[in-house]
Amino acid sequence: MIRLVFTIVAGVLLGGVVHLVSVLALPRIASQDAYSRLTSMTELNAVTVLPLADPGNTLMPYMDPAFATAICRYDLASGPIKLAVPVSQSYTSVSFYTHSDVAYYAINDRSAGKKVIELDLMTEAQHAGLPEDEDVTAADRLIIDSPTSTGLIMMKALAAEPGMMPQAQASLAAATCKVQTDAPPAKQTGPTAKR
Repeated sequence: MIRLVFTIVAGVLLGGVVHLVSVLALPRIASQDAYSRLTSMTELNAVTVLPLADPGNTLMPYMDPAFATAICRYDLASGPIKLAVPVSQSYTSVSFYTHSDVAYYAINDRSAGKKVIELDLMTEAQHAGLPEDEDVTAADRLIIDSPTSTGLIMMKALAAEPGMMPQAQASLAAATCKVQTDAPPAKQTGPTAKR
């Protein structure tokens, strides 16, 4: 009798461990994650407005048909990204995801308190490379540190009524996500040469 109970307990424990390992490993080994699915239909460092969600055609799970959705697939290797998203009439949100679909930051129009959600996205190394006096001028802008150099920015605008969907889509179409060309010079690490 004790052998039977021991066998059942060991089987349940082994089944639990196998289940837990497979659930935790699946997101890392899945080949059709959101980043992979959106690569073929989006440009790098540019905003792409996605088609409206309907029951027969959804690019990502749990897309709400009351929201217009846009994606910016970013790569910070060539420099920081400047993101500007005009606020729609009802509600606008911006969410940031790593290449492996881990959410690391989100902001909405109520948190931004402006007519346009503006921010700079950069790696921690790029942020550390900003000149020290740049932090003073950075007080009026939002700087987000990305844990990875590639990822997705998802922008959503609510259409509170079906007739407001064109306005929500237009506000996302006016969004920009581009590499900063006027990036400030990096900190100088050594002593400056005198002339």
